[in-house]
Amino acid sequence: MRSPWRATVLGSQVAELLRRPGRFAATGLSLLIAASVVFGAVMAQQIVTATVVDRFRDTPDAVSLVVTRKDTADIGEAGLDAIRGTPGVTEAVGRFDGGAPVGGSAADRYLALAADPGTGPLARVRPVEGAYPSGPRRIAVDTRAAEAYGLVPGSSLTLLLPTPDGESTRRVPVEVSGVVRSAATGTGEPTGYASGPDLLRLLGTPGYSRVDVRTETPGAATQAAERIRRAVPGAVVRSGDEVRGEESRAAVADASDTLELAGVFLAVAVGAAVLVATSTFRIVFARRVRQLALLRAVGATSRRLAAALVAEGAVVGLLAGAAGVLAAWGCARLVPPVAGRFGYDLSAPAALPLPQAALTVLGTGLLAVLAVLAPSVAASRVSPLQALRTATSEGSTVNGAGRTVLGVLCAAGAVLLARQQYAGLPEPGDTAYDRFAALTLVVVSGGLAFLALIALGPLLVRPVLSALAVPLRRTGAAGRLAVAGVGGAPGRAASVSVVVALGVCLVGSTLTCLASLDAYERYRRTLEAPADFHLYAGEGGTLDRTLVADLAARPELADVTAIRTAEVADDGRSATVTDLDLTTVRSGTGLTARTGALGRLGPAEVVVDAEHAHRLGVEAGDRVTLTSAGRPVRLTVAATLPGAGPHGANFFVTPADLTRLGAGPAPTLITADAAGGGAEGRARAHRAVTETLTGPERGDGRVVAEDAATRAGPDDDLRTMATTVVLLLCLTVLVAVAGVATTASLTVVERRREFGLLRALGLGGAAVHRMVTLECALHGVLGGVLGLALGLAYAWLVVRATEVSAPFTVPAGQLATVLAALVLVTAAAGTIPALRASRTPPTVAVARGD
Repeated sequence: MRSPWRATVLGSQVAELLRRPGRFAATGLSLLIAASVVFGAVMAQQIVTATVVDRFRDTPDAVSLVVTRKDTADIGEAGLDAIRGTPGVTEAVGRFDGGAPVGGSAADRYLALAADPGTGPLARVRPVEGAYPSGPRRIAVDTRAAEAYGLVPGSSLTLLLPTPDGESTRRVPVEVSGVVRSAATGTGEPTGYASGPDLLRLLGTPGYSRVDVRTETPGAATQAAERIRRAVPGAVVRSGDEVRGEESRAAVADASDTLELAGVFLAVAVGAAVLVATSTFRIVFARRVRQLALLRAVGATSRRLAAALVAEGAVVGLLAGAAGVLAAWGCARLVPPVAGRFGYDLSAPAALPLPQAALTVLGTGLLAVLAVLAPSVAASRVSPLQALRTATSEGSTVNGAGRTVLGVLCAAGAVLLARQQYAGLPEPGDTAYDRFAALTLVVVSGGLAFLALIALGPLLVRPVLSALAVPLRRTGAAGRLAVAGVGGAPGRAASVSVVVALGVCLVGSTLTCLASLDAYERYRRTLEAPADFHLYAGEGGTLDRTLVADLAARPELADVTAIRTAEVADDGRSATVTDLDLTTVRSGTGLTARTGALGRLGPAEVVVDAEHAHRLGVEAGDRVTLTSAGRPVRLTVAATLPGAGPHGANFFVTPADLTRLGAGPAPTLITADAAGGGAEGRARAHRAVTETLTGPERGDGRVVAEDAATRAGPDDDLRTMATTVVLLLCLTVLVAVAGVATTASLTVVERRREFGLLRALGLGGAAVHRMVTLECALHGVLGGVLGLALGLAYAWLVVRATEVSAPFTVPAGQLATVLAALVLVTAAAGTIPALRASRTPPTVAVARGD
């Protein structure tokens, strides 16, 4: 007679699953979230890569062949006609890239020019406003040129083109027919577009640098390539896929920082998922000690018991992994259209990355097996006498000496690596510093620090909790019970809080790094464009002092400032000193001091840039000696800058001290800002500068004016990096919140007897609800404090290793908001489990606890 299936070890496990699905649902949910987070990070990396490739690729998808010349010579109209006449060729367009200075202004302006058909499958641009040009001396400009130069359809431009002999310049007026947006944004300069023949006639160029070909069918490309080689001597024909592949690799290489960042967060997401899954399995199997011991008592062998538990983990892991991959794939398909509604142009991957999907599913199954292996082996060795014990393993868990030793060793390694990195931080002007190696050391040190936090977490819970829980103890019985509940199970509290700490550490360090780099970016922009217009003598020397008064008299201009400079020697080396008042530079926007304060200078005071301050070994309060024409002048350092100084100057003094250093009365540089805001205000200022510099005394290149509009634009790379980081951080935060919710659910399932006893003793359902909610909030508080402590320390190292001139900026308001929001979210994650706990009837107190 065959035994019923429930009598087997595996059958008893299935019966337990049917009797108490809550435990297994929590385990499967943790694995599903782990798989979805890992594959979500994979898809985020795929989205970033696809976006970078699509945004910076110059060759449209419809291009079948790309034709160039071996000797880098141009392909003339005859060669283009021969290619178009080749059998199998449906369409062929010539490409050409050039450019010309833009006249009609005193400020230097340049417009890149590119040949493009404007319509059809081989076009690289699409119209935004107006029409694409057709006819001579008509061009379309991209949005960057339209914004920088204030152009709209119908505007006119004057291009300064060389004469055929190359000896002089001819002025060629062109009309702007429309504004376009380019699908190939590899170049960041303002660009104009026209059809190939019109652009060749405009520039007087003999031919095209390349020809893009579209064939009737993809299979006809090979035969067409051979015919083109015969029709055009010296032609080099490559497939469009080959060229697009090269462009993709180049684009990915240019965006390596962003993609490496995505890879780092992929690794972090894997680590967070492992923490959640192993924590959940440990809690579940710790609560099943009595059931496993009873199986031992009725004759189950240790080997069969361990095999059944491992099989259970593998099945749950594979099913949860597959569901998580599908969920992440579906969400990833929704990201580009949703991001498009918020103004972010993201590209979706072409297809499901099957190798990564398979690895994620198999990895989730392996993770489940590994997570269940240790507790299953330990549980299979439980003595049958433990079946009679009423205490749970969680309550009797004691941190082993081995775990403590491991935590101390990891903490010591993290401190040693961080100290080594601190000792090797670069100094201003150090160009031989290996930032990649430095950041690698920081990441390794941070990983060791986090491993130490995992190992020593149970030892840290009670000390930190005793300091944080003082206000909760004063809120009543629910608050005191919540503190006791978290402190009474330090292992469980540590396993959950560590995951929260990981999310807070990443969020806090990232926000701090971005705030510091943003402050440095504002400083760098101020250095590049401390004013809207810079005027200096074309042949060197000084400017006419009356020019300052003429410019200041124009209402379109503001903050017209005359600046003098002189060459001095400090410690035997040449340097530039100027009387520029740093408090007037864009009203001080972006300028900060590394030591001291940037205020109005007094007599015999000086501000020193970072490189010279480091070389001279001075900071605010020290004294330096500058020598000009053999006359030493001793000055007191009022402040030092975090980087270079505006206009390339090294020392900044008062006008009187500059005169003492031998500077003449005439200015060497004049700066001015537009009085009005926006493109219209800048255009009026532009015309004012042009009119002031027009005439025999100042024209013909005697005075050169630079417009800072095209040199100081928004940093798209930093914004893209910040957006990518924030999106990827959401995955880690999701893991942390899911870990809290899962643990709270398991707590309610396993502590029903405790809740029933509290109800029997008179504690109301609302108080039980508050108790469980406060326990979840405490997990958020513990994780937040530990995460910020690690995050701020390593953010300082990352900022110093990335850009030594960046001022370390702590966004206290943002960090406080993140911490408060995370505590609220973790508290909200326990709402449903708390509701279940509050409904536990008092009769459970006398029921069986298992």
